[in-house]
Amino acid sequence: MNTTSSQPDRAGRELQGRVAIVTGGARGIGWATVQALVQAGAVPVLLDHDAPALVRAGAALAAQGVDAMVEDVDITDEAAVDAAFGRIAARFGRADILVNNAGIGRRRPTVELSAADWQAVVDVNLTAVFFCSRAVARLMLPARRGAIVNVASMMGLSGGGLYPNLSYHATKGAVVNLTRALAVEWAGSGVRVNAVAPTWVRTDMTQALLDDPALMKRIEDVTPLRCLAEPADVADAIVFLASDRARMITGHTLPVDGGFLAQ
Repeated sequence: MNTTSSQPDRAGRELQGRVAIVTGGARGIGWATVQALVQAGAVPVLLDHDAPALVRAGAALAAQGVDAMVEDVDITDEAAVDAAFGRIAARFGRADILVNNAGIGRRRPTVELSAADWQAVVDVNLTAVFFCSRAVARLMLPARRGAIVNVASMMGLSGGGLYPNLSYHATKGAVVNLTRALAVEWAGSGVRVNAVAPTWVRTDMTQALLDDPALMKRIEDVTPLRCLAEPADVADAIVFLASDRARMITGHTLPVDGGFLAQ
């Protein structure tokens, strides 16, 4: 009996030719993930709503000789998301990987958190994940293959932050359970759904924290590995979960947290 066809490709370019969509793909963790996916052989599709960052990302990929699809899309707009995935289907005829990376936060005490700020975080961190996952599933489920990786947060698994950030914590916790629910629903069709739960990562989103030496010291003190993560640390975990090396993993959230949640 030949069993080699079902085994993971460990040759280095294990995602060769696979179409990989990354939301928030022009900066931070998203951009690091795009780079890691390209290195693994994937064809990248960047969805972002930051036009200057998209231009820079597109130029960088072109300079590398990468034939990428780069789209300015408001992923909180249901019609815009469905239209974007329609264009992806028209160009490639398939979608193999979706990384729901785009996210925002509003760091302020709950009693000072406006309804508008709450809703903005819910729209990007949760509703957009639903829109994009539903849209890509329309391509993946008939093909009976695909991998979705959601970017949650260790704060979606713990209420113990160092500053108030209620809307972020709530939405990332919801992403953890959305991941479980979709994994169970779609497993029979060969579509795996997992998440990563990063610690604090050196990105534009955390720049205000990086500029506060006292807060940085507190972060290091509560992190057993005594350091922040780099975007590439998270990207490597995402690529693993998207690859055939993780073919028996679905419905799980992988902490990339320097040991924070083990305490």
